[in-house]
Amino acid sequence: QVQLVESGGGSVQSGGSLRLSCAVFGYTYSNYPCMGWARQAPGKEREVIAAIESDGITAYADSVKGRFTISQDNVKNTLYLQMNSLKPEDTAMYYCAADYRDYPRQNMVVDPTGIGYWGQGTQVTVSS
Repeated sequence: QVQLVESGGGSVQSGGSLRLSCAVFGYTYSNYPCMGWARQAPGKEREVIAAIESDGITAYADSVKGRFTISQDNVKNTLYLQMNSLKPEDTAMYYCAADYRDYPRQNMVVDPTGIGYWGQGTQVTVSS
């Protein structure tokens, strides 16, 4: 079983930055997953906002493009999300996600149906 454990959430002023981390246990990057981040605010649907393939190709939702950067460290088996220029509308629970399907596959920003594993979430709150 794959386990994803997020950390790094917190409270920040509008315009500030946060760096989220996701530690991957069980299957590792040797299994060539597509990894990503999703978020969900109360009363809203969960939205996949960033994804990175095993070869390093990235994709972002329009709502975060140019402000957030996804990256991964294969040695540490850790996924990261650098969030800059944060806005109050970025306030949400942020979840790490993994897709271990074989190629070819759609990245999870455009098609989240292949996501097989989720972390427990870490809260991000941005005040105005």
